[in-house]
Amino acid sequence: MRTSEIHRRWLDFFAKKDHEIVPSTSLVSSDPSILFTIAGMVPFIPYIVGTEKAPYARAASVQKCIRTNDIENVGRTTRHGTFFQMAGNFSFGDYFKQGAIDYSWEFLTSSQEEGGLGFDPERLWFTVWEQDEESYQHVTEVIGLDPKRVVRLPREEIFWDTGQPGPAGPCGEWHYDRGPEHGPDAVTGTVPEWPGDEKGEDRYIEIWNLVFDQFLRGEGKGKDYPLLGELEQKSIDTGLGVERVAYLLQGKQNMYEIDQIFPVIEKAQELSGRAYGADGEDDVHLRIIGDHVRSALMLVADGVRPGNEGRGYVLRRLIRRAVRSMRLLGHSQPSMPELLPISKSLMVESYPELDADFGRISEIVYAEEEAFRRTLETGTTIFDQLVGRVKQDGGGVVPGDDAFRLHDTYGFPIDLTMEMAQEVGLQVDADAFRGAMQEQRERARADAAAKKAGHTDTAIYNRLLTQRGGEVPFVGYTDDTVSTTVESVLVDGQLVSSLEAPAQVEIVLSTTPSMRSRGPARRPGPHHPRRGRPDRGRRCAEAGARAHRPPRAAGRGRCGTGRLRHRHDRPRASWCDRARSHGDPHGA
Repeated sequence: MRTSEIHRRWLDFFAKKDHEIVPSTSLVSSDPSILFTIAGMVPFIPYIVGTEKAPYARAASVQKCIRTNDIENVGRTTRHGTFFQMAGNFSFGDYFKQGAIDYSWEFLTSSQEEGGLGFDPERLWFTVWEQDEESYQHVTEVIGLDPKRVVRLPREEIFWDTGQPGPAGPCGEWHYDRGPEHGPDAVTGTVPEWPGDEKGEDRYIEIWNLVFDQFLRGEGKGKDYPLLGELEQKSIDTGLGVERVAYLLQGKQNMYEIDQIFPVIEKAQELSGRAYGADGEDDVHLRIIGDHVRSALMLVADGVRPGNEGRGYVLRRLIRRAVRSMRLLGHSQPSMPELLPISKSLMVESYPELDADFGRISEIVYAEEEAFRRTLETGTTIFDQLVGRVKQDGGGVVPGDDAFRLHDTYGFPIDLTMEMAQEVGLQVDADAFRGAMQEQRERARADAAAKKAGHTDTAIYNRLLTQRGGEVPFVGYTDDTVSTTVESVLVDGQLVSSLEAPAQVEIVLSTTPSMRSRGPARRPGPHHPRRGRPDRGRRCAEAGARAHRPPRAAGRGRCGTGRLRHRHDRPRASWCDRARSHGDPHGA
């Protein structure tokens, strides 16, 4: 069964059960506390926690999700992928535990001819909170599941909450037994290490989590909090992993081999000349490529662009890991133009909008690959030299300042440096790297503060114009020198009535022969004697407040009615000295 078919069957099944079919929201989460939509229930959180009233009693969706907290495990396990689709059904004060369990059992075990998934009921296991007698009895007595295949778990392992006081509740989880070739048998009625080690997880695959939002929880850490009572309006939210179901139904060993991913791996094999299944490390790189190319496609489709922070950094890292994996497989030519169109063709049945937007998507991804290829060529050479020096000295750690130099000078991301160091048996002094980064941030803040002192908020000039009733008259087309008055003085963008040297000041005059040096200007005619002379003044507001910046003031001074001589070609005289010499009563 194709992955897109699972997607379609899910929506069709719950539409027949009177659920509102809700389209997937963007991967860019509307919740400011998280970067991406990380679960199918995220768009429904306001209805679950009660901050908004749900516009429907029951709903279903297939939600696009991104998780990258386990990115290092991508390609190494059967379960970890960065992009995945989570099918969910939801109830807000409508059906509860029994209804959710009944729907899940029907969809999982009904024949494919009847619109279900056709799983063998004898291979399904159910995990339940050890105190949830209602769910246990319904599964064993009504559904008829053998109690030997029902596992009771403590709250720490099977309880949902938001991490703070509010709704909380136990879960019921459906697992599929892949058979003894994938791990040890579970013990009757319990699995001491459940969900256990990796071998156990590879055998008993969780495919569907039913969350019963039943209780109001109090303050506490982790799962150690009191249950204050039952909620007036109970809710159901569930999540079925579409990719997990796909690889089970398609008879594959892991999610990377399903129909929406593996053709990209096949193309990577063709380009690199490496065979999937022949070498463990090659397989990891091929899986990374298959997963990350699809994730990049879907992220760019939802408006994310590569960058150095936040969502943009996650996207950049995904693209670069895929490109580097291709290089490690021996393919040094551009690979995204070969791989991305294949991924688009595989996903477009479920997401038809990809077709119309592919021109924009591909342009962004191809440009990022080209930029990274240039970074790799330079950075890899420097890294190899660095590794050679460390090993020659008998060390096992790449110095943090060297890692920072790779990052700061050559654009080599620290996560890539750490991955490459690990591949050659070295570590990176991460603490020293973070120290160097912090020093750089402090230098940048100091530099920004210094630059800010030379740039004034233009609002102050607009206020001055309002106060004086219009523009500062400009007489520079006819006069180089004018007798004028200092109307206002500014220091670091703030109006002051007086100052003492040394100070970097700006002065606003009652009349000026100096033109502005920024923004549109009234230019002298082609034969005017002023044409071609450098503008020494500075206009900071479009309305006409010309603020002149002479050198640092000498002595003391205040704005007022005193007169001074201001020449366009001699703007660098100290305004305090000149004001004082021309009778400024406030000069010292």
